Amino acid sequence: KHVTAIVLAAGKGNRMHSDIPKQYMDMQGYPVIYYALKAFEESKVDDIILVTGAEDVAFCTKDIVQKYHFTKVKDVVPGGAERYLSVLEGLKKAQNADYVLIHDGARPMIGTEDIEKSMQMVEQEKACVLATPVKDTIKVVTKGYVTDTPDRDTLWAMQTPQSFSTELLRNAYIQLETKQKKEKIVPNITDDAMIVEYMTGHKIRIIPGNYANIKITTPDDFYTMRALLDAQENAQIYID
Repeated sequence: KHVTAIVLAAGKGNRMHSDIPKQYMDMQGYPVIYYALKAFEESKVDDIILVTGAEDVAFCTKDIVQKYHFTKVKDVVPGGAERYLSVLEGLKKAQNADYVLIHDGARPMIGTEDIEKSMQMVEQEKACVLATPVKDTIKVVTKGYVTDTPDRDTLWAMQTPQSFSTELLRNAYIQLETKQKKEKIVPNITDDAMIVEYMTGHKIRIIPGNYANIKITTPDDFYTMRALLDAQENAQIYID
């Protein structure tokens, strides 16, 4: 089966408070996006589609894909105004894929083991997502007051990659487009699983992930990534 990874790097990262988009910020001599691409390059996926801002396509092609010899990246394409529209642009290029793994480029600490767990599970389930159980008690808050306390045992924090049968995901997008034209609304879509879940009713299988697979959103996350990389490097020195 042909497996394509769609790596999303079109976001602006406003919460990082930086003039440089977070996926291109330097982390120990490499741009943040380098680490996610390297993991997929070293995994068993067949190819990679990198989705970036329209103004960054040439930069990513020359200064990331070519510079670091990411031979599995077959396309660098401009994304859309919203995350799910960027996924759609990547999906258009995944013509030969039986399965797609959609990953946030701002999750640099993804490991090849979790990528390959996702590849194995998606063949069985058609839709699966890496996730971790939440550690904190979660409160539902309305207008500044707690209105509910969900059972923590039922709550998981979603990660990426989120993996799907290409046919299933395309069908979900077709249904979403039909709904948008009919109802004239743009839903608040926060991840790919929502589209499949709501548009097709297909169940999403959870794959227990790794807490280190953080998303870089704020400066604090950047410092956490640096600490994780240092820990990996020290562990490797110890092993060697």
